[in-house]
Amino acid sequence: MAGLNVSIAFFFLVVAVCQVLRQLSKRLLSPGAYGCLAREFAGSLQLCMSFLELRMLVEIGPWGGGFGPDVVLTLLFLLFAVHGASFDGASANPTISLQEFLLLESSLAATATKLLAQGAGMGMGWAVTKIYWSWELTQFHLIQNLIAPECSSAIRTALHHAAFVEGSCSFLFHLVLLKLRQSHPVYQVPALAATVTFLSYTAGPYTGAFFNPALATATTFHCSGSSFWDYIRVYWLGPLTGMLTALLLFQGNIPRLFQKNLLYRQKSKYKVPKAKVVAHVEGDEPQRKGKGEKSNSKPCA
Repeated sequence: MAGLNVSIAFFFLVVAVCQVLRQLSKRLLSPGAYGCLAREFAGSLQLCMSFLELRMLVEIGPWGGGFGPDVVLTLLFLLFAVHGASFDGASANPTISLQEFLLLESSLAATATKLLAQGAGMGMGWAVTKIYWSWELTQFHLIQNLIAPECSSAIRTALHHAAFVEGSCSFLFHLVLLKLRQSHPVYQVPALAATVTFLSYTAGPYTGAFFNPALATATTFHCSGSSFWDYIRVYWLGPLTGMLTALLLFQGNIPRLFQKNLLYRQKSKYKVPKAKVVAHVEGDEPQRKGKGEKSNSKPCA
């Protein structure tokens, strides 16, 4: 259990360092630069380093540490709950940034900056974690360093099935995200953490359950067993297709591309009062009376 304790301490350290980075950036940078650049960089750095350490526990822990998947799944839920609470609005996921762009919530320049910051944060997280593993503080790290040069592809099923799995995970995740978009963080954070945990448990044996193109690029594209274009189809095209499908199903349209609602009929918010027809006493010609008007006709004797 000593190795597990070291990993838990590493998680706390990563969150603390990234939180300090966020606070310093918020003080030194303009709100726009912080929101598009520093916040996404810190969130991606935190996500990548935590994910790599957790993935090591998933692969080595059961036979090298003697703990089961329940420990790893608990850590996964707690980590994503902490991420959701500490990210300060960052997504650290290209599909979420593109979703915001398609919803007219972010400009093209801001979205491009976020994607660059996410890529830089993921790359930095991978490099720093490799250095941390080289210190071999635990037996897990020693074993990880021995097997790292021979890492194999996370795609453990047919290519079309793998793309479908990643797309389905992205679809369900974005559907929950859209549904909870206006919810209070007290409800949103644990719900998203539970969704990620469930999807990772279900789809992990097939593709690793990334449904995050930047995270997959930084952590698995260098492994042998699949070509670059295979990785693109599974970890980029799959999640992007899932995001677009979820957005279209939830909204009925994609505001950045077209405004017409293809799935749902929108009802008018205002009701038009119906006019009443009353008979005029002096003549046979009908007279329309609007709601609220008084009649001038006298009652019949």
